[in-house]
Amino acid sequence: MAAAEVNGTGLPRPAARGIRRRRILLGLVLALLLPVAIEVLVSVLNYRNFAMIMLFQLAVATAVAAVGGLWPAVVAAVLGSFLLNYFWADPVGSLTIDDPATFFTLVIFLAVACSVGLAVGLATRRAQEAAHSGAEAEALSELALRILRSDGSLESFLDKVRINLGMEAVTLLLTGGPQESSAGWTVLASSGQQPPVTHAAADHAAVVDPNYTLLLRGGPLSEQHHRMLAAFGAYVVAVRERQQLVKSRQDNLRLAEGNKMRTSILRAVSHDLRTPLAGIKLAVSSLRQEDVTFDPDDERELLATIEDYADRLDHLVDNLLDMSRLTADAVNPLLRGLGWHQILTEALRGVPAGRVRNELEANLPFVEADAGMLERVVANLVENAAKYAPESDIVLTARTGAGIAVDGRPASELRVTDHGRGVAPAEVLDLFRPFQRLDDAASSPEGRSGIGLGLAVAKGFTEAMGGTLMAEVTPGGGLTMVVTLPLWTGERP
Repeated sequence: MAAAEVNGTGLPRPAARGIRRRRILLGLVLALLLPVAIEVLVSVLNYRNFAMIMLFQLAVATAVAAVGGLWPAVVAAVLGSFLLNYFWADPVGSLTIDDPATFFTLVIFLAVACSVGLAVGLATRRAQEAAHSGAEAEALSELALRILRSDGSLESFLDKVRINLGMEAVTLLLTGGPQESSAGWTVLASSGQQPPVTHAAADHAAVVDPNYTLLLRGGPLSEQHHRMLAAFGAYVVAVRERQQLVKSRQDNLRLAEGNKMRTSILRAVSHDLRTPLAGIKLAVSSLRQEDVTFDPDDERELLATIEDYADRLDHLVDNLLDMSRLTADAVNPLLRGLGWHQILTEALRGVPAGRVRNELEANLPFVEADAGMLERVVANLVENAAKYAPESDIVLTARTGAGIAVDGRPASELRVTDHGRGVAPAEVLDLFRPFQRLDDAASSPEGRSGIGLGLAVAKGFTEAMGGTLMAEVTPGGGLTMVVTLPLWTGERP
């Protein structure tokens, strides 16, 4: 017995309630044929046991009831009783009955056959209804699983409601809300063409709970649809609460990130920014002493100290501003064709002479990049290498070729290599976290401080330009930063 069909949505669709017309017609055909077939069979076999033949006819009525329900069973019982009367009750060959006992026997047979047919028909109907209810529960269960696996949007949920109920359009209303209309409700979501937004425009309205109402436009709703709609009402509350939980979780994450950022900035301001300010103030105060005369060398050293600390402050503030832009998704690169060598002059301006060894090959193809961002990326990488590998040269190399690609596009890579102490492979990913410093070192042997934003900014800018930034362990010790950017496909400027 088929309990359900499959509708256009792929969900089980419950079978129609009761016995279908096709089965009733089949039952009627059997009711006309089987009693006659029993009489033909017993006549051919010359079987003369009246009680057993009566039981055979009763079995036929029961079988017909199982196939076609009550009325075919009644037809089989009536026809069977007439055949028993005509062929087996005296006088044989006539519908009259001489023996009252035989008459009552046939009457009891007819009553029992009809009762059995009624019972079997009702059982068949109940089985159909049970299959219908099971298929409906399966449909709702499958729908619930699909809702939980979906993107969780109300529009997606209402699409499923509309399709499963066969409606043209569905709208979900919220009583009250931030955009409450003059009627006292807010449209949360809708599905379908020209969805109703008022009760007057809807063909059906279902109050989910005191806060939510579903408006539907379309054909009539069956009893089955009403039950499914009641279940959908429970789901809509669950979907709405899930949305609110997700939003609350996202807000909490943003608050946590904001608190972490503010805490880190306060820590940076309290130490890393105050240190160069203190140095500048001390140097300026020394130069302003009227009772002390500095020779030219001392004066140049104090001025150099002021300039050095001012450069550090400028770099720290730039990194803070850049990190805030990256966090707020406010970075909009102006991409054009650039050669790696074109940005090195500005990128290496603050690096002591002789620390960087430029081994870039000539005539390398241009990459697609923003000049200012790429300059900051290289400057931060070189500064990081100079800070944590003070005794090592910093080597710049670049290459293009097979196997170098970004998102399937041919690319070129720039490598910034040092031979310092390096980092453990397990700690490579932590290098790019904001406010993360190697071993939480506040300063290097050169006395340079930082707030742990250089590599995070470099990675953010590289990804904003469509590239990647990765760290590798240098063979023999040290760290290699690899910047990969897609090749420029336009004309060279």
